[in-house]
Amino acid sequence: MEIFGLSSAVLLEVILINIVLSGDNAVVIAMASRNVPKKQQKKAIFWGTFGAIILRLLFAIAIVYLLGLPYVTFVGGLLLVYIAIKLLLDDDEDYHREGGSSLISAVKTIIFADAIMSLDNVLAIAGAVEGNIAGIIIGVIVSIPLVVFGSHLILKAMEKYPLISYAGAGILAWTAGEMMVAEPKFEYFLPPDLHLLIPTSITVLVIGLGYLTKKIKTAKES
Repeated sequence: MEIFGLSSAVLLEVILINIVLSGDNAVVIAMASRNVPKKQQKKAIFWGTFGAIILRLLFAIAIVYLLGLPYVTFVGGLLLVYIAIKLLLDDDEDYHREGGSSLISAVKTIIFADAIMSLDNVLAIAGAVEGNIAGIIIGVIVSIPLVVFGSHLILKAMEKYPLISYAGAGILAWTAGEMMVAEPKFEYFLPPDLHLLIPTSITVLVIGLGYLTKKIKTAKES
């Protein structure tokens, strides 16, 4: 059976790709929403996901052009490191005190981070469907319930166990490192050993920086 010129096997592959690659997107949505006032968390997830999906669809249309841009994945990785640190260090009290503005801040963070992280998702789907635009769009649409449902589960877990935020930041940092070493411009001179060392180092750096900063802040307040 074929849908929009795609076999059922290819569509299944697209779904599996989304299951594997949508996890980090769900993490960033949960982390950005965790400090928003309870009544606004669902709004943050909804509008953040809505904006992110629109950007994914734009990526689907512009994917050929994006592939031609140099250093896209490397710069995206650097930006994602910044986002991982920012999300880990965001202060709970500041968010609750800001009220309505925190909702806007969370939505902007979700859209920005998801736009960066969706490069691997869209590129993987584009490869699976061999550039079929309809197939890429189907893949993006399939990711919506996965990301929304996953972010709700992770958010609830973070509320019970705050330390999970460190794991979330670690996942984002690891994704950032993988994006940086995957930059095609580095393919010919980057030693294979660094493909593991760089993501590991960035992950340890982000988690360590977040832990030490919170320790210092707690010591000053006590």
